[in-house]
Amino acid sequence: MPVTTKLKGNEVALYGDQVNVGDNAPVVTLPNSALENVTIGGPSDKAQLIIAVPSLDTPVCAMETTKFNNEAASVEGATVCVVSMDLPFAAKRFCSTEGIENLQVLSDFKDKAFATNYGVLIAEGPLRGLCARAIFVVGKDGKVTYKELVPEITEEPNYEAALAALKEAASK
Repeated sequence: MPVTTKLKGNEVALYGDQVNVGDNAPVVTLPNSALENVTIGGPSDKAQLIIAVPSLDTPVCAMETTKFNNEAASVEGATVCVVSMDLPFAAKRFCSTEGIENLQVLSDFKDKAFATNYGVLIAEGPLRGLCARAIFVVGKDGKVTYKELVPEITEEPNYEAALAALKEAASK
């Protein structure tokens, strides 16, 4: 049975390999807004907060990115990134306009490697081909310590739970 989320109350299937708590976080390399390659997932010297959003060009995604820019980026011993299908040029404009300086904004537009490896690629409906809204916290050992697949794409994630999980992973 495929994993699903909802878009405005309607179920939409997700494509890709589901990554759950306790799994090794897949290693993926994506371009940032300066077209530099950034590798996420896997073991690292810092805990990782990986935030998947459909598009920075929507109010909920913009609000979520801004909130994590302001709060999660201050967590000592952690890196924070937002992944979407937005082109790096659009992401650069968004970051400049919104004052996003404390986290990386990465694009999965090339081959959807992040979305398929983490199981968050929307497989049907009007947002087909975009990322579902999800949060992953990856410990320094490369294991997923927290996951939230937001049940309704148009709603915000549980910021407090994600930040608490990030702080815990960063302290280990």
